[in-house]
Amino acid sequence: MDVLLYLIPVALLLGLIGLGGFIWSLKSGQYEDLDGAARRILSDADEEEMNSD
Repeated sequence: MDVLLYLIPVALLLGLIGLGGFIWSLKSGQYEDLDGAARRILSDADEEEMNSD
């Protein structure tokens, strides 16, 4: 039962660190252009660069 005195604050601290990281990523614009990343994967820009050389 004494271990809960250590585990609960540690769990709360880790949760706050995760929440802080998530809020930081929102403020820094990590989730602004989700469609652009999906389209970049499918583009043939690499093949066009290789063919132009």
